[in-house]
Amino acid sequence: MFTGSMVAVATPMNDDGSIDFESFEKLIEFHIENQTDALVPVGTTGESATLNHKEHCETISFVVKKVAKRIPVIAGTGANSTSEAIDLTRFAADAGVDGCLSVTPYYNKPTQEGLFLHFKTIAESVPIPLIPYNVPGRTSCDMLPETVERFLNINNIVAIKEAIGDVERIKTLVNICGEKINILSGDDLTAKEALLSGGKGVITVTGNIAPKYMHLMCKAAIDGDRKLAEKYDKKIEGLHKDLFLESNPIPAKWALYKMGLIKKGIRLPLTFFSEKYHERLSKSMKLAGV
Repeated sequence: MFTGSMVAVATPMNDDGSIDFESFEKLIEFHIENQTDALVPVGTTGESATLNHKEHCETISFVVKKVAKRIPVIAGTGANSTSEAIDLTRFAADAGVDGCLSVTPYYNKPTQEGLFLHFKTIAESVPIPLIPYNVPGRTSCDMLPETVERFLNINNIVAIKEAIGDVERIKTLVNICGEKINILSGDDLTAKEALLSGGKGVITVTGNIAPKYMHLMCKAAIDGDRKLAEKYDKKIEGLHKDLFLESNPIPAKWALYKMGLIKKGIRLPLTFFSEKYHERLSKSMKLAGV
């Protein structure tokens, strides 16, 4: 179910920081028109860290309603409290999402046993396709391949998002999981090689800005067509780098604003994209045909 270019969609906001649902609807249509394979609301790029519980749930419900089953919706429902993650996952399941993305617990730095039990408990509590998400650069917690291997007997853990940015880690996970669990890249810069190495998709930031090229690159790489994948990736490789000139989603929201898709709104402690980087990101956007 979960393959290709899955966009970790930004949450449009008004100048006062409130959620701009009018722009959000336009953004959803933009992605469907440009062949995005799935939408992932309220993840890191969606500023989940600064949405309160009510807003988090409202956003999930809104995206499910507006997408209307045209493409899969995978809701971010992670937390560093297992009980909170279960509550968010249960709400998302009841709202009609197709799956849930659950980040490894951050800040409290669980053991590998704690990670296994965290995801096992969520999966057993809510019968929905679940994607554990490893991003040690943000969480200070690395979910190791031997822990992932223990998920093979949990039927509704259907994929792993691996954002460590190491293709060798992707290859190891593909060898461990085979056809049982899809391995998804969480790093745009190495996504092409990850997919050519057996990964099944990428949960992407770049796809916010250049969704069609990201979709085409993913399709070519999953099909094993290196030449075609490299052709499309060349168009967007600048975005892979420049969308991280400052913390995600700061550059992505600026780019979407310049494209006329959203307003300037972003929530503290994140700030509007620094002017000194505008020209550099603009050049990458032009190269990507934006």
